[in-house]
Amino acid sequence: MDSLLNAARPPVFCPGCSHERITRSLDRAFARLALRGEQIAIVSDIGCSGLFDTFFHTHALHGLHGRALTYAAGIKLARPQTTVVVTMGDGGQGIGGAHLLAACRRNLDLTLLVLNNFNFGMTGGQYSATTPSEADVGSGFLNRLERPLDLCAVARAAGAPYVVRCSAYREDVDQVIAQAIAYRGFSLVDLWGICPGRFSRKNRLTVQEIDRQLAGLPSCEGPVPENERREFGAHYRELAAGVKAPEAPLGLSPRFDSQAAGREEVLLLGSAGQRILTAGEIFCLAGMLAGLYATQKSDYDITVLRGPSISEMILSPEPIDYTGITRPTVVFALGPEGVARRKALWAELDEECLVLQAEGVDTPPTRARQVRLALKQQGFSRPDWALAALGALAKSRRVIREEMLLAALEARLSGAALEAACAVVHRVAPAG
Repeated sequence: MDSLLNAARPPVFCPGCSHERITRSLDRAFARLALRGEQIAIVSDIGCSGLFDTFFHTHALHGLHGRALTYAAGIKLARPQTTVVVTMGDGGQGIGGAHLLAACRRNLDLTLLVLNNFNFGMTGGQYSATTPSEADVGSGFLNRLERPLDLCAVARAAGAPYVVRCSAYREDVDQVIAQAIAYRGFSLVDLWGICPGRFSRKNRLTVQEIDRQLAGLPSCEGPVPENERREFGAHYRELAAGVKAPEAPLGLSPRFDSQAAGREEVLLLGSAGQRILTAGEIFCLAGMLAGLYATQKSDYDITVLRGPSISEMILSPEPIDYTGITRPTVVFALGPEGVARRKALWAELDEECLVLQAEGVDTPPTRARQVRLALKQQGFSRPDWALAALGALAKSRRVIREEMLLAALEARLSGAALEAACAVVHRVAPAG
């Protein structure tokens, strides 16, 4: 089979660099497997190994340092028939180590070639995750403080089912690579080579020395029996085929006349547990049922049961290009945490803004028109305040109307939850 090497962009590595030998060995491996260029995707990242995607007539993706395995996973899941080969240096592998662990655990049908020359060759010869502790490198004594990573031991421990460690100068390295590519699952080939531009200038490393060091390590020559299992992609597709398809997104058709004079900007300022975000969604659905454009943007802490909960909604008869609120029409003050989170807002509100303020919730001084909502006095619990406040606004026929709000609840809820929500809207008194 013809070579897949790009004659217009031949390998341009330093004289004596093992990367060039690996490039040509990979080409021969493709030929052994009778693979055509359109059947292959080479994924690389930064560094000397990152040049591989330009040297072959194949599909290619060049990404961020250490992230090549994540791109490769996406390609393989989307195009399972594609042979995906990842080239990465020891530097990129160290930067993206968590992605290597995930690939080993997942067992997606990818082949990772780690071009391991024990340093960051492109950026000055600094130490990498595999640099020997006694080596003299471009980052001073730092490598003496850390134990070098045994890629194969880590991969086996993480669940990789196929692991090879070998010299880039083996006579049959093309066959080694071909066997790894042909393996149905995740395969890692740790290829030891020489970086003449950086590492071997200060460190005696020869082909014979690489062989000697490899001979002193546990053999890694292919399948790891205790890790062999079903390939992730095929197993995923089998299980996914048995999962019930998700329901289609909620479809809404306008049923009401909006009577909107223009853009309405509404703020729900509350506390965790008050169902602020759900109320904001219901409000937007009510607007959409009147043919309005709607956006919702929320702000809340990572805690679930404590802290502010804020929802910013916009309804407009025109498309909304910017979701930020600049001049609120209505502000609901339902919880002290939300009011405090937007403390800078209050001085900017003008007389055109309506503030609906729950009893017991104080606000900073403002020029806005304020109306008290006796929600507690009406018997509503705090989790119902947001919906009750929307109901009070709707019954006042400001921004939305009661029939719009009830229709939105019917579109969003069902069963007992719908009955309880409608009861809140029916029972609340109008605002002001």
